[in-house]
Amino acid sequence: MSQRISRVNELLKREISSCLEKNFEFPNILVTVHDVKVAQDLRAAQIFIGVIGSGEDKAKVLQKLNAKHGFIQNSVMKRVVLRNTPHFSFESDDSVERGVRVLNILEEIGEIELPEKPEEDDRKRSL
Repeated sequence: MSQRISRVNELLKREISSCLEKNFEFPNILVTVHDVKVAQDLRAAQIFIGVIGSGEDKAKVLQKLNAKHGFIQNSVMKRVVLRNTPHFSFESDDSVERGVRVLNILEEIGEIELPEKPEEDDRKRSL
């Protein structure tokens, strides 16, 4: 990925986050923009959204954002000037939930007592 595309991704991520914060309310739900991936020709952008809430809440948030993608595009493009205005599509990103599951599994493994390693002297004697 070119450095220009990386900078555009980060800029759009910041501006979309700001737009969502100012213009949308999601009561009792935490909504974050995890990543933005813009196509090389800048005509399309996938926005990966993290939603902390139930599966039903996640579906409602994505449906609302995809329904209002034109409004969000217009708001963001007033502040970000690009040759082509990318078409936004919002997708779910469950990386945070996967990370929490991995941490919980690691905690469970840590609670299991592992046998102690034999000391160096014991290993030499057995040879």
